[in-house]
Amino acid sequence: MKVVFSISVLSFIVLCVANLAIAHVPYIEKEDFLEEHPFVVHDSIENSKAIYAWFDTGADVDVYAFEVKSTVRVYAQALVIACPSLGNLLPWFAVVGPRLPAPEEELPFNLPDGYGAIVVKNKNPGEPRNTFYEPFSAKTYYDGPTFDQEVSTPGQWYVYYWDPYHLGGDYVAVLGYKETFSLSDTLRSLINTPKIWFNLELHTKCR
Repeated sequence: MKVVFSISVLSFIVLCVANLAIAHVPYIEKEDFLEEHPFVVHDSIENSKAIYAWFDTGADVDVYAFEVKSTVRVYAQALVIACPSLGNLLPWFAVVGPRLPAPEEELPFNLPDGYGAIVVKNKNPGEPRNTFYEPFSAKTYYDGPTFDQEVSTPGQWYVYYWDPYHLGGDYVAVLGYKETFSLSDTLRSLINTPKIWFNLELHTKCR
């Protein structure tokens, strides 16, 4: 029995490590990412992360913060797991930074002085949504809106995610495009990936 268990554990580790090259570093939201307590990107915003988060109410706004010191490529996306219970969740997000233009859309948050925003909208309710299968998480996702642009103004930048239709539910904030894993990233993946496989990151039942 111990040998079988050891082989199973070893097989899991090998599977995870073998797939790191095609995966984002998975994070799971444990407390709300408020403006006064955002998710802080401590390494480069270019390094890929998938943050499994949720809007605990229809009015919830999640905030992700990163620092710009020189020209960087900012990549962000809003995904939703393809569950019937999440079929109507259509998150929007906004990239917020110094010297950006004032947005035309009404925002559910206040901009800091001297800041503007680029709002990235999702599809409209009822419009067809494409899906794709992501093998590392073993899940199918509704494809979502994407921002992919270089920015260069130094300072603190943010990405705000919200649900404009006030439904609430689970979503995935994707930040970064470089699939680079440090030792701590690998350990985080080994801990969080099994939870994601078994839907333990979800607050909404996938039905």
